Amino acid sequence: MTTDTLARDKVLYTARAHTVGGRDGRSRTDDGRLDVKLNTPGTPGNGTNPEQLFAAGWSACFEGALAHVARQRKIELPSETEIDAEVDLRLGDDGFSLAARMDVSIPGIDDALARELIEAAHQTCPYSKATSGNIDVEFNIV
Repeated sequence: MTTDTLARDKVLYTARAHTVGGRDGRSRTDDGRLDVKLNTPGTPGNGTNPEQLFAAGWSACFEGALAHVARQRKIELPSETEIDAEVDLRLGDDGFSLAARMDVSIPGIDDALARELIEAAHQTCPYSKATSGNIDVEFNIV
């Protein structure tokens, strides 16, 4: 996507957050709806971490994309649809990286159709688009 294309895109929403202290600090959105203490993964404390926030955000967005593609195909997505997301913080020879797994449960939908919906949602979800080709992602039907 070029800069010209991005300039023409309609902005639907802009999230704004202010963070102080990095992984052992605090992050707060400009509207005050989110105000979280942060802790480095694996350290003591009652804060969350960026990987947990990313897993929550991506899985929520992905479920929305799943519902969107189902509506487009005139398929009723069951209200019991669930996504369990795992985001790994990894360290390798080239430094830090992320990997993710999404366990998707769509009760009453056969696996072949579920796989089609998941693949279409992966092409639709902004989080999936942002990570495409950048991190290892695995989708499992559960």
